[in-house]
Amino acid sequence: MLFDRVKPLDAILATAEKKSLTRTLGAFQLTMLGIGAVIGTGIFVLTAEAAQKAGPGMMISFIIAGFVCAFAALCYAEMASMVPVSGSAYTYSYAVMGELIAWMVGWALILEYAVAAGAVSVGWSGYVVGLIEHSFGIDIPAKFVLGPFDGGMINLPAMFIAGVVTMLLVIGTRESATINAILVVIKVTALTLFIILAVPVMNMENFEPFAPLGIGGIGAAAASIFFAYVGFDAVSTAAEETKNPQRNMPIGLIGSLAICTIFYLLVAAGVIGSVGAQPVGIDAAAGHALEPGSRELAAACGAIGDQAVVCSKEALAWTLREIGWPQIGNLIGLAAGLALPSVILMMMFGQTRIFFVMSRDGLLPQAFSKIHPKFNTPHVITIITGIAVALFAAFFPVGQLANISNSGTLFAFAAVSIAVMVIRRTDPGRHRPFKTPLIYITAPIAILGCLYLFFNLDQKSINLFLIWAGVGLIVYFLYSRSRSHVGRGHVEVHEDDADAPPPPVPPVPSFKD
Repeated sequence: MLFDRVKPLDAILATAEKKSLTRTLGAFQLTMLGIGAVIGTGIFVLTAEAAQKAGPGMMISFIIAGFVCAFAALCYAEMASMVPVSGSAYTYSYAVMGELIAWMVGWALILEYAVAAGAVSVGWSGYVVGLIEHSFGIDIPAKFVLGPFDGGMINLPAMFIAGVVTMLLVIGTRESATINAILVVIKVTALTLFIILAVPVMNMENFEPFAPLGIGGIGAAAASIFFAYVGFDAVSTAAEETKNPQRNMPIGLIGSLAICTIFYLLVAAGVIGSVGAQPVGIDAAAGHALEPGSRELAAACGAIGDQAVVCSKEALAWTLREIGWPQIGNLIGLAAGLALPSVILMMMFGQTRIFFVMSRDGLLPQAFSKIHPKFNTPHVITIITGIAVALFAAFFPVGQLANISNSGTLFAFAAVSIAVMVIRRTDPGRHRPFKTPLIYITAPIAILGCLYLFFNLDQKSINLFLIWAGVGLIVYFLYSRSRSHVGRGHVEVHEDDADAPPPPVPPVPSFKD
């Protein structure tokens, strides 16, 4: 049977207690952690991508994406408070729906984190290159700062930042909660400053026509900018380091999502109202906005009628320069340059954490969990992850990377929403510090919302996800299923189990003081 291997919650919790990390994070730190993970390339860069697809209708796109995330967050909150261990959706699925589903969720999360880190690297590159060009009056050749799909050859700055973050993770430099909070303040301050300067100069004429491509354009934009919200699920990977997780995990998850949604709507209104947001062009056959075909178009995007089109690689900084605040625009670019690497670090760390939990369960080779003798970090898998992220960032555009990452994320979110309903039936007596309200309404809405966004992704992203899933099934049946600890009867893994020793838990660079 394919669905017979369920790892009992009591075994998961017992194993986690034997290898538990120090619980130091409270509700405020979790909320700051969530905001730090959520506010990044999504709002700083993908605003331009959404504008191309939906025009001013991207306001509705932000609401749709936030709505789906809100319902998924309620499902996440119940599972995270009830199962306060590392592994996120992978662990929840293992406890409820069995090993095969858990493997597929973990496989999808690998796709999410690695590709997302590549997307953020590309976003960082756009802002830093723009900052250098406008501050020093130089023109950096496009072929060295854009991938082949954006009119260049290779994105060297994106590769560089991915390499730097990989090095930091290998040598074990720890980003403290205090530093994370400072970076969150930088990002929030930058967005607040943008809102203060852009909203007062809004012109309501820029909101017409509101949806030039109709509901299809709004749905496509929502599927893309869903990436702007996905960081909140990374909060659940810090469950083993949270004080009173039954109370603080729901606060951190839902609180960070609510704060970010408010910022997103205000920022989108500022962009649209100040400089306009009409699609660059319409492919009548395909029914969607055309992608920028040149660096010049991507930088300024010309105009349609009297409306400028926002599709810059540094949308917020470009907007401020257009409305007469060039120096503040440069400061926005500097803020993005300082803050976005922390998002890359968290995404790459999330990738290695998923690998570790899956390796702890025997589904991946223990060689992936080899610890560096000097730095005491999982250097092998970190370097492999870093190389993959650097290659993604070097050759693919941010919009494509975001869509591919979204496909894996939406699959994981839907799985968690299903798991919450299943465990309500299979384990109704378990203590639930936080219960998802109206579970049989909330969870189905989250599932349907994830399906809606998934099928509004571009066909290339959907195909790549299906290929990735197929590869995952092959790996599972050829390797992982026969080596699973649960399949071999090691339901609870002990430290002194010589037959199947678990990989050691590495230090956590993103969360510890």
